[in-house]
Amino acid sequence: MTTPDHQPPAPDTPEPQFKDRVYRSPSGIAGGALLLAIAGWLGIDALVTGEGRAPWVALAALLLLVPLVAAFTLRPAVYANEQRLRIRNPFRVITLPWGTVETFRSGYSNEVLDTAGTKYQVWAVPVSLRGRKRAARREARGEARGAARGDAAGAGRGRSPQPAPTADGPVRAQGDQIMDELRELMEARGKDPRAQGDVSVRWAYEVVAPAAAGAVLLVILQLT
Repeated sequence: MTTPDHQPPAPDTPEPQFKDRVYRSPSGIAGGALLLAIAGWLGIDALVTGEGRAPWVALAALLLLVPLVAAFTLRPAVYANEQRLRIRNPFRVITLPWGTVETFRSGYSNEVLDTAGTKYQVWAVPVSLRGRKRAARREARGEARGAARGDAAGAGRGRSPQPAPTADGPVRAQGDQIMDELRELMEARGKDPRAQGDVSVRWAYEVVAPAAAGAVLLVILQLT
């Protein structure tokens, strides 16, 4: 005897959200890792083999430099999901619900402006003028190849040549592509009721505190 299938009622949960998209600078991470390795090697060597005040100076320098290097290279990141944009800069973490984002601006640096007119720099997505020039050259070459194919096709069919579009579409520098993606998210999610709220700014005391301690210790060592 068959029994009817009993399906539990669907839970009253919000629609699924995608995981955070994370944007970081690979070159910044690589450079930061290299600088930290050099600083660690020199600092630890001075701590172990130094004499007199040298170990204390090395300790103070490590306390000052390691957090700062990490803050400007490894720390910057941008996290974006359906509800908000979170920008982790060297000394601050800014959380902006999409409803509070007014626009994105790219010049010599990438920035986001909220509806109150406050500007926040996006450290994790640096502007590369060299990358923009390289992308412009690739796009120009693609357009030239497309035009050449159009000329050949038009001449073969006995009619006036028409430029053919490139197959790959427009070429953009990586940083500009990321900003385009963030603009699309802002436009798609800005009116969502779940993407409203207040802008939150938190200072990164985990960076500021050890760097300040190292600076104070260096000053004390210089004065004594």
